[in-house]
Amino acid sequence: MSSGLRRIALAFFVIATLFCSSFSAQAAEKITIASVSWTGVTIKSEIAVSVLESLGYKAENKVFSVPITYSALSTGDADVFFGNWMPSMATIANKFFDKGTVIKYVANMPGAKYTLAVPTYCAKAGLKDFSDIAKFGDKLDWKIYGIEPGNDGNMIIQDMIDKNMFGLGKFKLVASSEVAMLSEVQALAKNDKWIVFLGWAPHSMNERIDMTYLTGSTDATFGGNDGTATVWTNIRKGLEQDNPNVAALLKNMVFPVSMMNQIMTSVHKDKSLGFTKAGLKWLKDNPATYEQWLENVTTVDGKPGAPAFKSFLDAKI
Repeated sequence: MSSGLRRIALAFFVIATLFCSSFSAQAAEKITIASVSWTGVTIKSEIAVSVLESLGYKAENKVFSVPITYSALSTGDADVFFGNWMPSMATIANKFFDKGTVIKYVANMPGAKYTLAVPTYCAKAGLKDFSDIAKFGDKLDWKIYGIEPGNDGNMIIQDMIDKNMFGLGKFKLVASSEVAMLSEVQALAKNDKWIVFLGWAPHSMNERIDMTYLTGSTDATFGGNDGTATVWTNIRKGLEQDNPNVAALLKNMVFPVSMMNQIMTSVHKDKSLGFTKAGLKWLKDNPATYEQWLENVTTVDGKPGAPAFKSFLDAKI
């Protein structure tokens, strides 16, 4: 090969190397957040997108059902999920944890609640416990209201019906969506009609509806502590090794129940805010939270993360 051809070949090699390196860097900087259409998970996911973008990452929030979320994490099509409610999701999530394809990672919200609830006037009339539901079947039209199909809470309710737990064999699960279910609850409650529905905290429903959570949950249903839950951040296998900076951020991101309740209530009072703006406004008013999140976390070019996010907030809010 002549010296001229060698120079051309070397030039092509250098260009190809730089192109591949650039492509790999860009791929490593894209973070996909798996989300489900629940208010709390949406708020966490949208806040995380904003934080990641402020650090220079390309971040995307993609909405799936719960089962598809775990498949996406398992195959590497998603990087993180902020909505692993335990113990209610154990039947879906544990098999992925056991295989090691999804990492449970960190508790992002202890002290949550996830179980069946009723309007308080039903509780005052005697419907206080899971064992009371069947006694009032006629008043309830033999229905229990859940949210979207495939949701873990719906699966627990259907399992209770299928196994005739608490005498619920005659009941029917009504699956719809979070918004549709809460609209139905509020419509029935206006007329003092009876309803049992899937409730959780944090959520603005706790402010909007005079509601009571039922006692009597077991380890086979929503957990033995009356539906008290811990919400976990899950990540795909290998994320810590592939992007330790992002993994450090995700480990730091804790969302107290009080924080989430305040954000949700602000959105309910002023719908023009939207989830993202409401979350960012709360963080701007409470800088100690994001400063803790961004401790020892940097931008993609190695600068301190907290000042970068503060500048992002100042530009957005």
